[in-house]
Amino acid sequence: MTKDSSNAMWGGRFAAGPDAIMEAINASIGYDQRLAAQDIQGSRAHAAMLAQTGIITSNDAEAIREGLLTVLSEIEGGTFQFSTALEDIHMNVEARLKEVIGEPAGRLHTARSRNDQVATDFKLWVRDQMDAAMQGIEALIRALLSQAEAGADWVMPGFTHLQTAQPVTWGHHMMAYVEMLGRDLSRFRDARARMNECPLGSAALAGTSFPIDRHMTAEALGFDRPTANSLDAVADRDFALEFLSCASITAMHLSRFAEELVIWSSAQFRFVTLSDRFSTGSSIMPQKKNPDAAELIRAKIGRIFGANTALLMVMKGLPLAYSKDMQEDKEQVFDAADNLMLALAAMEGMVKDMNANQGPLEAAAASGFSTATDLADWLVRALNMPFRDAHHVTGALVALAESKGCDLPDLSLEDMQGVNAQINADVFGVLGVQNSVSSRMSYGGTAPDQVRAQVARWKETLG
Repeated sequence: MTKDSSNAMWGGRFAAGPDAIMEAINASIGYDQRLAAQDIQGSRAHAAMLAQTGIITSNDAEAIREGLLTVLSEIEGGTFQFSTALEDIHMNVEARLKEVIGEPAGRLHTARSRNDQVATDFKLWVRDQMDAAMQGIEALIRALLSQAEAGADWVMPGFTHLQTAQPVTWGHHMMAYVEMLGRDLSRFRDARARMNECPLGSAALAGTSFPIDRHMTAEALGFDRPTANSLDAVADRDFALEFLSCASITAMHLSRFAEELVIWSSAQFRFVTLSDRFSTGSSIMPQKKNPDAAELIRAKIGRIFGANTALLMVMKGLPLAYSKDMQEDKEQVFDAADNLMLALAAMEGMVKDMNANQGPLEAAAASGFSTATDLADWLVRALNMPFRDAHHVTGALVALAESKGCDLPDLSLEDMQGVNAQINADVFGVLGVQNSVSSRMSYGGTAPDQVRAQVARWKETLG
């Protein structure tokens, strides 16, 4: 292929030919500039260590420290000019540092490589995102606790297969999501603890012959310890994968809740009313109030799942230690982190603002033969009937109620005794939905007292 045909294929974007193409594919500054604060944080710690160990002079270290603060100020102020020709955030910062302080800037990169530098920067960024995600999860948990406490004794239908199963309480349903998010919180905490080792000082892959103090830089950057193997340190992206894995499971929980909110806010259910702040109208149907925030959460979750898979695909075939493929580790993590935080914030807002509609909840709880299990349990307790027999009798009573177009509590005692003569009037004490939920006093059950106890436990846990 001739140079002209190559340029024609690429169009005006790559008029300079292969050199421009290589610059475009090689550069990461378009997205890794988000690591600027972490890059400068790592460089400041590295320079301080180099001075402490006598590798550079204290004067050079001070010039580097002041120069890096100037560069950071320019970046935060929006006046820094990023250059694609300088490839990445590390070279952009170092080049500007040289313009600011001159010759001492050239000493900053002593005893390190871009390999351990980027691993450190990225770890610091991901660690910050883990902290932010945990804060977002805690905020959502607190919103759910408020809903659970307010509706601890409000009955609603519990579902399996999206079919009415047994009555539960609104508070119990809210607390189910608290438990899910609590596991998410613990996964992020575990992952954060596991990733908290500092790669800085591993250099390109083999360590360095300079007498550096890796424990000093690890401590300065808030890590528990330095990494124990330099090859692994620069090749490792497990911390990013664990973040994406934790984010994916959290996102899945958010999507499940979003799905329920879409269903519950429909005219057919009317279980909840979402606030106008998290709903939109229709362009042609004035009666519509669409749960768009919930639907967008449900959709954005796919981007988080996709990021997890994409990074696994990048890493799965790489030999040790560093390969340029690993430059593709950041964009999907940045995107997943952004969408996770947006989804958490939107869900917290919806939960805080939404109103549970007690009337429709209770009406739905009383329909669909939701107390059939209570009837079967009563037959076992009161009549000493084997459960399989009780199940059969209850099924016959449900069929009878269906044929009469009524629910179980509406059957007469005579109707019930026609199915089983041993049934007595005490049976009506277990058929109401309030009686049903109040009886579920087993630990973790739906009884209002159990719900309040779990709310109190979580409030104490969160502090």
